[in-house]
Amino acid sequence: MGDRWHVEVDRGVCIGSGMCVNHAPDGFALDSARQSHPRAAETDASEPVLAAAEGCPVEAIAITLLGSGEAVFPPEE
Repeated sequence: MGDRWHVEVDRGVCIGSGMCVNHAPDGFALDSARQSHPRAAETDASEPVLAAAEGCPVEAIAITLLGSGEAVFPPEE
């Protein structure tokens, strides 16, 4: 994949399911309130991080291409 991504979690939407941590434990963590956050706001593109975003039951995770801001997930329609 070679791209760099900006990863955000909308903490107002996150329900703390932990699915993101299950998919990408190196990419996400839950805090003491069971709210998800990315371990780093900028990361190399990776299948586990994308799978975490796709698997989030409330689509609280947004991924954009670093620099251009183009949506990776959720995809623009």
